[in-house]
Amino acid sequence: MAVHAPSFRVIIAALLGNLAIAAAKFVAAAVTGSAAMFSEAIHSTVDSGNQLLLLYGLKRAGRPPDATHPFGYGLQLYFWVFVVAVTIFGLGAVVALIQGIEKLSDPEPVRNVVVNYIVLGLSIVFEIGSWTVAYREFRAQRGALGWLAAVRRSKDPTVFAVLFEDTAALIGLVLALVGIALADLLGIPALDGVASLGIALVLAATAIFLGYESQSLLTGEAAFPEVGQGIERIAAATPGVVGINEVLTMHFGPQEILAALSLDFDDAVPAAAVEAAVTAIERAIKTAHPDVARVFIEARSFDAHLRRQNP
Repeated sequence: MAVHAPSFRVIIAALLGNLAIAAAKFVAAAVTGSAAMFSEAIHSTVDSGNQLLLLYGLKRAGRPPDATHPFGYGLQLYFWVFVVAVTIFGLGAVVALIQGIEKLSDPEPVRNVVVNYIVLGLSIVFEIGSWTVAYREFRAQRGALGWLAAVRRSKDPTVFAVLFEDTAALIGLVLALVGIALADLLGIPALDGVASLGIALVLAATAIFLGYESQSLLTGEAAFPEVGQGIERIAAATPGVVGINEVLTMHFGPQEILAALSLDFDDAVPAAAVEAAVTAIERAIKTAHPDVARVFIEARSFDAHLRRQNP
């Protein structure tokens, strides 16, 4: 599976933005003592690490098939997206939760609050830029579908993973800005800790959603229904095929599909004609659906198919 250029571009844009933002947030947290700012610094650091994991996943998924992985390494991309989800929860959400609890138990006024305002304002600008790059690619992929439907349908989790990370980052920045501002204006330092707890909840929700979506792909998700239906039509239109027992598909990567067909051929058709039909079906499927990388066709009577399904 070749590295998907739009996915690579989206990840690089997010990585560069998060590295700059993380450095600024750590400086601001050290200067001001804000728990929300420190949580946001950890958040940006985790996001940077996640983008590196996604780049590594893209590289691993692009390796050609070999003896140990005859169908290629495409599923590794889905695995590393799942690791990203675990990392968001395991590091980002937990650290933000701990920071919030510590701030609530021992609230101290935020120092040099103007520094926080400047850093958060610039961070929001950078995040909007990164979010825009991810959103444009996601919009191109989703077409007329709604957000949730597009995510559920997508076979390329890298784009929506970055988009949801950036969305969570923007929400976290707004929470931090509101919490720090209220703590300063109202003289209630504990509100800084409340903002940190809010950031923890946002990160946990993002991690759960990404984990759920990536596990579905990782455990063998079928191709789009229209792909399966198109394969059935091709097989049914082939001379010599009298029945379609089963058509199974599975994604081994965003643009790599395995198709397995069980077909009932006319008993009067000679073996050479069956072989020619199989070759024609495979060629037609790959022409109509370029993402289908491998096609396996089984010649079996309908009765034999039923006996195998119900021994």
